[in-house]
Amino acid sequence: MTKTPDFTKVVQDMMASFPVDASAFQNAFKTQAAFAEKFSKVAIEAAEKSTEISAKWTKDTLAKVGDMARAKAEPTDYTKSMTDFASAAAEMAAENLAAFAEVAKKVQMETVELMLAAGKDMSEDATAAVKKATADVTSVAKKAAAAAK
Repeated sequence: MTKTPDFTKVVQDMMASFPVDASAFQNAFKTQAAFAEKFSKVAIEAAEKSTEISAKWTKDTLAKVGDMARAKAEPTDYTKSMTDFASAAAEMAAENLAAFAEVAKKVQMETVELMLAAGKDMSEDATAAVKKATADVTSVAKKAAAAAK
């Protein structure tokens, strides 16, 4: 009866001949972490600015409501107060929506810049990893060819 050969040593030797370079993974992780940090900063700044705009808009609206709610001497003053409030509210809405649009535009531009930079960084990392892997495999193949002779 024949005994099945144990390929454990052969597989271990083969795997040792093709070492994995963990630095490529570490560099990719660092690049991703840096990208996430920059993107988070853009998002947080946009949220802060949007919150400031909303708070100012609310405060200004409440001030106008306060003016409108005051007791008036003449009935026509109530009509004028409501008309003034409606006009001021429309003006504030236009100004604040324009401010929100500026925040959105800034976020969009910064996001595109980050994506382009991240793509470039990842491409450079991938190119470096492929070059190193190619050099390693070539070296191992040359050693194996020399050992086979």
